[in-house]
Amino acid sequence: MIKHFHVLYVGQIELDNIGLNGTPANDRRYSKDRLNEVFATSLDVAKTMDELGFHTLWTAEHHFQREGYECLPNLIQLGLWLATQTKRLKFGCAFNVLPMWHPIRLAEDYAMADIVTDGRVVMGVGRGYHTREVETFGAPLLDANANREFFEEQLELLLKCFNEESFSHKGKYYTCPPEVPYRGYTLKEITCIPRPKYLPVEIWMPIASGKTIDMMAKYGLKAMVTLNGEKILDDVIRAFHDACHKHGRPIALGEDMIWGAGVYLADTEEEAIRKVEPSHDERYKWFAPFGFVRYADEQGRTWGTPGAPARVPSLRDGVQQKAWFCGPPSHVIDGIKSIEAKYPGLEHFMIHWAEGLTPKEFKEQLRWFAREVMPAFGGAQVQIRAAE
Repeated sequence: MIKHFHVLYVGQIELDNIGLNGTPANDRRYSKDRLNEVFATSLDVAKTMDELGFHTLWTAEHHFQREGYECLPNLIQLGLWLATQTKRLKFGCAFNVLPMWHPIRLAEDYAMADIVTDGRVVMGVGRGYHTREVETFGAPLLDANANREFFEEQLELLLKCFNEESFSHKGKYYTCPPEVPYRGYTLKEITCIPRPKYLPVEIWMPIASGKTIDMMAKYGLKAMVTLNGEKILDDVIRAFHDACHKHGRPIALGEDMIWGAGVYLADTEEEAIRKVEPSHDERYKWFAPFGFVRYADEQGRTWGTPGAPARVPSLRDGVQQKAWFCGPPSHVIDGIKSIEAKYPGLEHFMIHWAEGLTPKEFKEQLRWFAREVMPAFGGAQVQIRAAE
């Protein structure tokens, strides 16, 4: 049963001239003042979500984003600040791109945030997908096997920092600590100071491949899936469930997962599609070249594979795939419940903020969702402030 409602904000500024016929994604350029707008936007939306009873605001780590789509480089620092400006909302890292970090430094930063916010920053890790980012930071991405191998060793080291009173690590990429002289003895082990207040640390990761799923289950990670078509979503949920059982985690189907979808409320489905379609299309202008089209055709073939569609999806495709829910609250409730009914362990639903939607319009959507959709799932009844 869905109990908790989340939002994913990847860190876009308020984009202009959006849609398929708008400014090409690679041609977008903005001043530093425009790019810095994301911090005020993050705070504004966080305060709105806090007021409305949402569970977690998730943001994405990215770098060098002069195009204006993903402009938040440090999620722990962001979450720590936002926690000082709000009362109860949590702040999720979707995701700290581990190959761009030293695992010990990430562990220390997270532990400090966990302590001073009393557990309101949620850890998440990912392998990365922008060559401009990961390769610039000196880590592999073009070589997928090297990226996966590097990431897994980093994850092992991160978990040692969190879970062990003292530790040593000798791997292909890291030797921690080096056996050097220190104050009259040879260094053999170190202790991460501080360590998180709450153990074990809840760590989330996006599901990207079958090999990723097995690794996540092995290390006790939780899973996020967003904007997947119904068939792909079902495949992923069942594969994660089976992998967890294989590694001794007897979870229910859908447990330890966040399911994310696009949502737009209006009096009719057609009105909702008309209003949000340019924002949907703007998203795929940026993200489709990275492989973020996770739909299947009627034969179950993933889009982009032989015989299946290879085009950029339309919003109507997304609605048909149940990756998007558009229309009046009752229609959106029925759509979400049709997925919820399949997975008895599913407790988390996440709204994806379409990249072209303005902050003002998105906040209006959040208020409407909190007032008329969340209560159908046991969400808290809240006092809704008049739209600004």
